[in-house]
Amino acid sequence: MKIFFLFTFSTFFWSPFEQAAASVHYDKILTHSRIRARDQGQNVCALQQVMGTKKKYFSTCRNWYQGAICGKKATVLYECCPGYMKMDGMRGCPAVAPIDHVYGTLGIVGATSTQQYSDISKLREELEGRGSFTFFAPSSEAWEQLDSEIHRNLIDNVNIELYNALHHHMVNKRMLTKDLKNGMTLVSMYNDQKLLINHYPNGVVTVNCARVIYGNQIATNGVVHVIDRVLTAVGNTIQDFIEVEDDLSSLRAAAITSDVLDILGKPGHYTLFAPTNEAFERLPRGLLERIMGDKVASEALVKFHILNTLQCSEAITGGAAYETLEGNTVEVGCDGESLTVNGVKMVKRKDIVTSNGVIHLIDEVLIPDSAKQVIELGGAQQTTFTDLMIQLGLASSLRPEGQYTLLVPLNGAFSDDTLRMDQRRLKTILQNHIINVKVGLNELYNGQELETIGGKLLRVFLYRTAVCIENSCMVRGSKEGRNGFIHILRQIINPAEKTLHEMLRNDKRFSVFLSLVKAADLDDVLSQPGKWTLFVPTNDAFKSLTDDDKDILIRDKNALRNILLYHLTQGVFIGSGFEPGVTNILKTIQGGKLYLKTVNDTLLVNELKSRESDLMATNGVIHVIDKLLYPADLPVGNDQLLTILKKLIKYIQIKFVRGSAFKEIPLTFYKPIIKTYTKIIDGRPVEVTEKKVTEERIIQGPEIKYTRITAGGSDNEEKLKKLLEDEVTKVTKFIEGDGHLLEDEEIKRLLQGAGTEYTKVTKVIEGEPQIIEREIKKVHLEEAPVRKEQPTRRTQGGTARRRTRLAYP
Repeated sequence: MKIFFLFTFSTFFWSPFEQAAASVHYDKILTHSRIRARDQGQNVCALQQVMGTKKKYFSTCRNWYQGAICGKKATVLYECCPGYMKMDGMRGCPAVAPIDHVYGTLGIVGATSTQQYSDISKLREELEGRGSFTFFAPSSEAWEQLDSEIHRNLIDNVNIELYNALHHHMVNKRMLTKDLKNGMTLVSMYNDQKLLINHYPNGVVTVNCARVIYGNQIATNGVVHVIDRVLTAVGNTIQDFIEVEDDLSSLRAAAITSDVLDILGKPGHYTLFAPTNEAFERLPRGLLERIMGDKVASEALVKFHILNTLQCSEAITGGAAYETLEGNTVEVGCDGESLTVNGVKMVKRKDIVTSNGVIHLIDEVLIPDSAKQVIELGGAQQTTFTDLMIQLGLASSLRPEGQYTLLVPLNGAFSDDTLRMDQRRLKTILQNHIINVKVGLNELYNGQELETIGGKLLRVFLYRTAVCIENSCMVRGSKEGRNGFIHILRQIINPAEKTLHEMLRNDKRFSVFLSLVKAADLDDVLSQPGKWTLFVPTNDAFKSLTDDDKDILIRDKNALRNILLYHLTQGVFIGSGFEPGVTNILKTIQGGKLYLKTVNDTLLVNELKSRESDLMATNGVIHVIDKLLYPADLPVGNDQLLTILKKLIKYIQIKFVRGSAFKEIPLTFYKPIIKTYTKIIDGRPVEVTEKKVTEERIIQGPEIKYTRITAGGSDNEEKLKKLLEDEVTKVTKFIEGDGHLLEDEEIKRLLQGAGTEYTKVTKVIEGEPQIIEREIKKVHLEEAPVRKEQPTRRTQGGTARRRTRLAYP
């Protein structure tokens, strides 16, 4: 009957508390532990015990499935959940633990040393009497681990020291784990001393950094929580501790210099990783002097050691990133009994509890990126670049007060051939990776141009999952230092020097493709400024093409343009800028679609491998392929053309629809670049238009040129055609109609005065050129200011004209 009463009373008394606790971390972890042990019977909890220790945890999912805590293997134990007990001959833990007063409950939970000390210190009567208490009871092992001298002093003075120490573990009201909120401060029953409560997401609950290892054991006059260490009084702030601790004099000096020390004297919940004097002594003297001489850097250094959260060592069961007052994060973890910071065992002494936080003494100084010079930001994978910067004298040219951005390739980007280069050439390569201004990752945008200290302009390309600078894309790891940013790149940057057309012309592999481009009148597209991606088949793609086949292709200009413009798309798309394994669809100028993806660092175009990708041009990028591309949905209506295409294209089935024709593609999809600005000439502001003008000349073959000159801007435009043969200086024919011959003086007068347009185009009239060179020059066209109207003059033939004046830079 008594057992039944206890069972009924406990169930009634416990259930409301248990239900209310469902929303807090400790109780959630406990619930998961019960679920994991449900095969063991009723009210059984699964725990993990770190091998070689007595430490047991109701474990998180991550630790459970890793089978480890703090990097150490953990074994699984099954025990009765708090508040329950076994019964002989029955599976699981079907009975509730008996409810007794706090003193009796100490025995139920196994805190026998605390129970014994309560007895001899005359606290027993209070623990058995009326009231509602919370007792944070040290386990028997906790008393054994207490400093022997402190332990002896307590036992020697049981009526005062031991009594007060036990009272320090008590609160004069019942507080279940659900009531113990993170950051809460409770007042103990001894001299109103503070008890700092932390309730962590991993279910760990601490009081003054002592972990609750067995919680919520209900008593008739309160509740008992078993903890893993004996609590000591907390009085001083972190600032107070630093000011009196001799081993922290270097940290004290740095904190005073940076005006951070006062922060640690204010109320809060801080964690300080405090470097000892020995840690400061191990720093290079020049580095420490530079940081201490720079108030911004010294402030960053000190704040980088401070967390704005209180992290007790017992709450850390795995690695996690925590934000510092400096703004960046540190990785705090554990390795067995040791705490680690950024993966390094450096904590000499842990859990020095103060009224506004906790201190862990460390034997290394943590230097944040914000206190480092930009050249110091490189990690283990960027040592080749930083070593070369030092060897070639470029590192010393980066002034501490300067502003820089370093574009740092990974070590693997530097081939042996690159490292064997002449030092002057190698220095030039490195200069192309240094920007004379600070540019953060979030300040980069598509189409941006960055000027290097070597005078080169680097283009920025932004994609869905990548940021690329010219041919090289970034990897994770951008950092900001005291005088600049560092961005990590996969490859060495190769700034573009030539246009797409020039690159094709200078590479014999592309001679057939280039000849077709010329035949389709697409030279200007690849020569003019723009943003293109061009997929270029090598000559191998045309091996089966005969001269007759080529003639047939060239004669059908619409077909040829459709085929060639299927290889061209608007925009610059770097191969390594594509998300790996994901298909990207690009619309070509022809109108069809290209399907691109990267697999194992290889670019696939319509499932064809690119033999060489990311050849940068000033107006785009080239990806080399070894087969001609053709849109699978574009039908051919000509038997001859179908036969030719089947020779060249064997990887798809080309559709044949008799009579179908290729659409005409006018060259309106690109526009020459024209710039207009004002220039002062003879003291007058003049509107100047700058055009890109293309000139061609024959390297081999007969040469006869003509120059068309257009002058005017009124209804009376004149068009002249002048044949130039060496020093011939006569106008022999008008472009339109028959005209009179004009002498040189007449032409000179024609080219004087005000006008709106001057265009010079040199073309071949006779002869088949073998090699064509195309030069783009800037021509400045001057719009003269309004002047007093002059009487009109006439040339031979009686046609009126306006005066024009040419202004050259």
